[in-house]
Amino acid sequence: MVTNSDKSIEIIIWVLKVGVFGIFLGHGSYAIQVHPPWIHFLEFSGFSKEIAIKIMPFIGYLDILVAISVLIKPLRIVLIWAVFWTFLTALIRPIAGGSIVDFIERSGNWTTPLALYLLLKWKDK
Repeated sequence: MVTNSDKSIEIIIWVLKVGVFGIFLGHGSYAIQVHPPWIHFLEFSGFSKEIAIKIMPFIGYLDILVAISVLIKPLRIVLIWAVFWTFLTALIRPIAGGSIVDFIERSGNWTTPLALYLLLKWKDK
């Protein structure tokens, strides 16, 4: 028997899946286009400008793969990667000289896949 609670959980799961999809599709699209402000973050991480420009599209395609994967079937390992990657990409901003507000403003980028991961883990119990 499916309860209203079960239906509510499924709706929340879909909302979070769409949220993760949007985050990763959007950022992946920017990365494929080699979004100029992001080159600095890769350079700060130790890559030359030339290498940063070359690898950014691959990062973008990986982000889009994560987006589609989570929408279709959110595997735990992919969600863990999503949390890790978005946390690091938010954290690099203040570390590379930006404001801590840049990190705070992006908290939804990593808490959305984290919430989905936790909800799916809780639901399976």
